[in-house]
Amino acid sequence: MDTAVEDGADVLSLSLGGGSLPFYKDSIAIGAFGAIQKGIFVSCAAGNEGPFKESLSNEAPWILTVGASTVDRSIRATVLLGNKASYDGQSFFQPTNFSSTLLPLIYAGANGSDTAAFCDPGSLKDVDVKGKVVLCESGGFSESVDKGQEVKDAGGAAMIIMNDELSGNITTADFHVLPASDVTYADGLSIKAYINSTSSPMATILFKGTVFGVPYAPQLASFSSRGPSLESPGILKPDIIGPGVDILAAWPYAVDNNRNTKSTFNMISGTSMATPHLSGIAALLKSSHPDWSPAAIKSAIMTTANLTNLGGTPITDDSFGPVDVFAIGSGHVNPTKADDPGLVYDIQPDDYIPYLCGLGYNNTEVGIIVQRPVTCSNSSSIPEAQLNYPSFSIKLGSSPQTYTRTVTNVGPFKSSYIAEIIAPQGVDVKVTPNAIPFGGGDPKATYSVTFTRTANVNLPFSQGYLNWVSADHVVRNPIAVTFE
Repeated sequence: MDTAVEDGADVLSLSLGGGSLPFYKDSIAIGAFGAIQKGIFVSCAAGNEGPFKESLSNEAPWILTVGASTVDRSIRATVLLGNKASYDGQSFFQPTNFSSTLLPLIYAGANGSDTAAFCDPGSLKDVDVKGKVVLCESGGFSESVDKGQEVKDAGGAAMIIMNDELSGNITTADFHVLPASDVTYADGLSIKAYINSTSSPMATILFKGTVFGVPYAPQLASFSSRGPSLESPGILKPDIIGPGVDILAAWPYAVDNNRNTKSTFNMISGTSMATPHLSGIAALLKSSHPDWSPAAIKSAIMTTANLTNLGGTPITDDSFGPVDVFAIGSGHVNPTKADDPGLVYDIQPDDYIPYLCGLGYNNTEVGIIVQRPVTCSNSSSIPEAQLNYPSFSIKLGSSPQTYTRTVTNVGPFKSSYIAEIIAPQGVDVKVTPNAIPFGGGDPKATYSVTFTRTANVNLPFSQGYLNWVSADHVVRNPIAVTFE
């Protein structure tokens, strides 16, 4: 990272990370701080440990922490059963010569063998799959493409692979070695039930190519790591989600190991795929606004994010259940809106020092991060939630808590913003002042927010939003309140 800084990089994109660490022991956090001191934006993967809570990587507030969502594209492979039921799945392999004629259908684990149910290598040598469509379960000791190889080696004609319960409804388009379809967990259970309902189950797969406009996209990917942050719970993480499921990109070799082809592309999924999308957006914003700091670019991305899908309903998880701010942060990135955010929350590198002192790090530990001597004192320390971040994450007991934020107007010179509060359940939120006018020459304005508990809420946390609304902008700030 230091070498990239020396080489004059504008944006660093790191699709890697580990578990939660103190920032002075986190080499990525330290390298990223050196980068932002030189005005270089740093985008990092949140991690693929979802859907479990507190599973984040790269939690430092000077890093954009990126979770993963689906896209509105499906590489459609529809399973058609003998009872005329059909289930839309996906496959990157789209053969043009596979017959639509129904074939015998079997469940690989019908004999009670777990390894056969997973179609693990060598597991089907004693199972009669020749010329049949084989239903396999995801998991076990093999990846989806390897399962297909086992079915093919055993003489199977095609494969249906069903998600496990954890993966739910988000299917993947893999480059299979035989006609195949990845279907949801629920659809897999329905296909199993059909197999058990008849003495001669039949099926085929209909390959329909690329379909766009999936209305419930984007959805949160099940694997996308969740907050709250363990190292700094006073900073809401992840910051944002972006496209990270079935991402088509260059690959160093042909996935079918064909050395005589130029088709070196693959489709893979992960927060490692979402991260470069956000890095590219940051590069565009840096080009459009060369005077913006990394924190201003991050703020623009966060405060303009979408909370709804293409169908106009709230973003869901892969099982169509509700998502919270510890899963999607500010929401799903909207690059066009981020180019014109209206207001930004700026943070200069030295502004992080009182925050780091407030975390309880000693002088040496803070010095490791900021790469120069630092002296912490009570007067120079601030609570985490006092950092000028575009979101709020607080632990609230019986006493009210007040924090300040400073916004910078990057929109129309003459404009006025009104505070719109969507208060978390059981919390009163008071903003002072509740109106901010611009046009007098100073592009900056400071406001305070007081959080007061109003009721005993039987919830682990509550969430809401503070929106600053003008005639042509909405600047959205998520609020997460954990009750003590």
